[in-house]
Amino acid sequence: MEWFTAEDYTLARLVFQRALGAVYLVAFLVALNQFRALLGERGLLPIRTFLEGRSFRQAPSIFHWHYSDRFFGVVAVVGAVLAATTVLGVTDWLPLPVAMLVWAVLWALYLSIVNVGQRWYGFGWESLLLEAGFIAIFLGNSSVAPPLLVLVALRWLLFRVEFGAGLIKMRGDACWRDLTCLDYHHETQPMPGPFSWYFHRLPKPLHRVEVAANHVTQLVIPFGLFLPQPVAGTCAAIMIVTQLWLVVSGNFAWLNWLAIVLALPILPDGVWRAVLPGVSLDLHTDAPLWWVVIGTALGVLVAGLSWQPVRNMLSRAQAMNASFNAWHLVNTYGAFGSITRERFEIVIEGTSDPSGENGWREYEFRGKPGDPHRRPRQFAPYHLRLDWLMWFAALSPSYAQPWFPRLLSRLLEGDRDTLRLLRQNPFPDAPPALVRARLYRYRFTTWEQRRREGAWWQREPAGDFMRPVTRDDLPTEWLLR
Repeated sequence: MEWFTAEDYTLARLVFQRALGAVYLVAFLVALNQFRALLGERGLLPIRTFLEGRSFRQAPSIFHWHYSDRFFGVVAVVGAVLAATTVLGVTDWLPLPVAMLVWAVLWALYLSIVNVGQRWYGFGWESLLLEAGFIAIFLGNSSVAPPLLVLVALRWLLFRVEFGAGLIKMRGDACWRDLTCLDYHHETQPMPGPFSWYFHRLPKPLHRVEVAANHVTQLVIPFGLFLPQPVAGTCAAIMIVTQLWLVVSGNFAWLNWLAIVLALPILPDGVWRAVLPGVSLDLHTDAPLWWVVIGTALGVLVAGLSWQPVRNMLSRAQAMNASFNAWHLVNTYGAFGSITRERFEIVIEGTSDPSGENGWREYEFRGKPGDPHRRPRQFAPYHLRLDWLMWFAALSPSYAQPWFPRLLSRLLEGDRDTLRLLRQNPFPDAPPALVRARLYRYRFTTWEQRRREGAWWQREPAGDFMRPVTRDDLPTEWLLR
């Protein structure tokens, strides 16, 4: 059934599956490394508490049947191992039904984590990974050519990612329309990277060019994804370059990397043969009937579920990063509809002095700004979930409930799992007697300040975020037992 398959995209599929497996691998490693402190039995937002009163239909997850920290760890390890097999290409040589099963288990395991992840997993790239992972189940392996409808579904997903982001910008903050948003964004984004200071200090006319180019890439170029080659491949290449620009200028977990991954299978095999000389695949050209039926069913499913994202994109009240079903299929995407003009950071301090008169020392986080002399680091595609939520909490205290007071209680306990999320513990011998949270206004230093002081940031106090507290000041249910 030649109409069903696209033999000119077999190498493109191979590259896409390897790259998607790498993103899955990072996602499961992040879950494994961080879940105990964030979601575990003694976590800041425990999974057990979340599942009380929620049905499987509301939040599909295997953890409805059983939860323990050990079991969560097993789920994350199994997911990481399966993801590694896809990166190594093992699934290419497994029987087709078994290869599909591997991708299906990857999707089901990560869905189970996301649906109990609460605020820690409330990011658009979680749904993006799940939607891309679900479509990947139906891409096949080295025994069959990729189904055309499935490749179209991937293009439709990339279209929604880019076009949705472009629409939310044009409808949102006026600075996107007058091309001034990048006067602020590199400085105020959730987690600046090692080059963000330099991007912020680019001439303002160049910032205008960046914003205008972004609008073209997100509002015009996506329509070319559905045109014949070489137009579609050229449009995908433009998106890849744009996303790499964003990778260099900031830390957005795997959002930009996943957008790049989605663009890869749009490049035809002729491109990949030039990039990967000597790599070839021998295909069985006849697609089995059951394979055709399943691939067609996916196309029908995606088309049927697309009406809500389309309606959302056409709406003046467009929502960003929304899922319309608990399975995170065919979602709507978009980011930075509004840009903050000032950067505020929460700095947590502790002291061993019970009176609180002196001896205050700062807790340093791995990624978010703290010490003004410490250069921002590159962490993406790795996702520092606590650091990201600290940025949101500084925007509004509502984002800090109820996990932030619990975070302070864990520091007063000297909880090892929580301290592992931080860059350093200023109280290695014994927990502090008091902790507090102060708010600072951060700005990038100027060229002159950078040369003179060696600092990347300048900061000034902006008030208290939480007064000094002891263990006795916190509710007993927030304390470890």
